[in-house]
Amino acid sequence: MPRRPVRLLIVDDDPLVRAGLTFMLGGVDDITVVGEGADGSEVADLVDRHRPDVVLMDIRMPTMDGLTATEALRSRPDAPEVVVLTTFHADEQVLQAIRAGAAGFVLKDTPPAQIVDSVRRVAAGDPVLSPAVTRQLMTRAAGGADGRPARAERARQRIASLADREREVAVAVGRGRSNAEIAATLYLSVATVKAHVSRILARFGFNNRVQIALLVHDAGLLDEEGDSTGDVR
Repeated sequence: MPRRPVRLLIVDDDPLVRAGLTFMLGGVDDITVVGEGADGSEVADLVDRHRPDVVLMDIRMPTMDGLTATEALRSRPDAPEVVVLTTFHADEQVLQAIRAGAAGFVLKDTPPAQIVDSVRRVAAGDPVLSPAVTRQLMTRAAGGADGRPARAERARQRIASLADREREVAVAVGRGRSNAEIAATLYLSVATVKAHVSRILARFGFNNRVQIALLVHDAGLLDEEGDSTGDVR
């Protein structure tokens, strides 16, 4: 039985950008653009009305920005996935959006085929952050002093709530290890690693591995136990 098309909501305050994205994505067989919005303040009503699987959301909008809209949306039960649109790789708001639950981001000058692929991947549960971009975000997180002590304490409390094996898996995710690499290192099956990752995501209300990596980073575990040099997949 064929899968139904991905239902996509596009939110951007620039009508030309919205029109271009709608034209491009609406012509793809397995994606249906179900609605458009011009500001983050419209997102809640549009989601209730159209029930999208994915929201492609501009991060800078005049009344309610994409960060605020993402935080509000991802706190809802059965929330759609969010991909934020931005003009910068390591914008501070992008980092905040990832913390808030966005499944990734795409640059506004990204080639059309990659935007299409990003929507498909996010709908399938795969975050869209390349290893290079993830390293940029982690570097940006390390450089931001505002609110870091309080964030670090919250992160340490969360990590402390994990079982020993879950903590080991979380740190390995923070190092950018794949499930297969974690399994080999910790002498577990890949299925068991996946189960641990799923439990960590569920426990903290996360929706992707990047959020686990940021939590481990904030808790200072990478500083204690070595640098993160791998790719977050």
